[in-house]
Amino acid sequence: MVRQSIGAKLGIGIVLVAAFVLSHGLNQGLYAQDASKPTLEKAFPSSSKCKRCHERVFEEWETSPLSKSIHSPAFRASLDAFLQSPAGKDKGLCFRCHAPHVREFPEQAQLFVDQAKSGDPSLDGVACAQCHLIKQVDRTKQPPEPKYELGSKTLYGPYKDFVQNLAHQSMELGLFQKSDLCLNCHQSVPSAANLGKSNDLLGSWDQSKAVKSGKECQTCHMPEQVGESANGEKKRKTANHTFPGRIGKLRQEAAKLDVQTKIEGDKTIVTVKVQSLVPHSLPTTHPAWATVVLDLDIKGKNLKTVYTDKRVYGRVYQDAKGQKTSFDFEAVKVLEDTVLKPEELRVETFTFPTPKDTKTFDVEVILNYAPITGPAPFLQRVEAESSKGSQDPVFQAIEIVKFAENVSIK
Repeated sequence: MVRQSIGAKLGIGIVLVAAFVLSHGLNQGLYAQDASKPTLEKAFPSSSKCKRCHERVFEEWETSPLSKSIHSPAFRASLDAFLQSPAGKDKGLCFRCHAPHVREFPEQAQLFVDQAKSGDPSLDGVACAQCHLIKQVDRTKQPPEPKYELGSKTLYGPYKDFVQNLAHQSMELGLFQKSDLCLNCHQSVPSAANLGKSNDLLGSWDQSKAVKSGKECQTCHMPEQVGESANGEKKRKTANHTFPGRIGKLRQEAAKLDVQTKIEGDKTIVTVKVQSLVPHSLPTTHPAWATVVLDLDIKGKNLKTVYTDKRVYGRVYQDAKGQKTSFDFEAVKVLEDTVLKPEELRVETFTFPTPKDTKTFDVEVILNYAPITGPAPFLQRVEAESSKGSQDPVFQAIEIVKFAENVSIK
């Protein structure tokens, strides 16, 4: 009995000591996140906090594609497809661009997934802190990698004459006027690294005439304007934060068309010169459902369409089973690449029977960002995820440039 009592006491003692060691270890960060590392919320404050002082900038950003980087139905549907693929073992991979602060908190990747899937995340994707806490970009990495200073109260930006305030420290950084700032998300796709240069997003942008003339990404996608950077501040030159591109009037400057129609008896030839005016690929295709389409429509008597044709600019992928896929993370190779290269002039020729029983006919040529395409289950999922259903903007074409003329038949 005595021995059992001593043994029991000894066992209890061991349990208590183990419990103390485990508890102490957890408190000291031996089994948990380093106590010196700030929480996700403190390291990357919500953009709603920035709105208090930067209302104009916040309202611009809120209308931009960046604000919806983990909110959009297309992203959520694509994320589901990614997580079900072999590449999906790395849950944080998509977020390295769509919510880049996951790079600093990889152990919380599931939180980012859950937030995106909720459809109404409280977590920001690409917002104020995700950019203005970047101190440098390491271009030796592929894709380039942003470097953050966790726990820093200094926000970086392009202004020399920043206003002193109690919310944070400010520091001018030349990086914010250079394309390097954008490259960590916009140069290549981490999940398609095996495709190499055949799947780059920008193409040989750094060899373009625009870049050689001194233009940076910000020149077009964050154009200068006059306004307040912070509430009540003296107006000055500031950067626009709507990030115009596919969305916004900037797309109307993305290309121009030169159309020539030649009637040769019963045969008519329409030659379309498509001149890309942007210093990067058009489209910057990711994934394969991001395409630009050139549509030709010929209307004869009573404006009845007598001929249509099109050219698609984008990429076609093949998966490991030899099937076409819309997702580059499933792709093992690029089957077809018709993307317009930086500042490229592409000549397209259309030949069709000359319209009969009419003295004139109409030629209409439109270059559009095409609606989202892909397998029916994927499109159905996007539609189901959207509060607007089939009326969601991703299902609508977005016009870049249009040409129309009436041609006489002599």
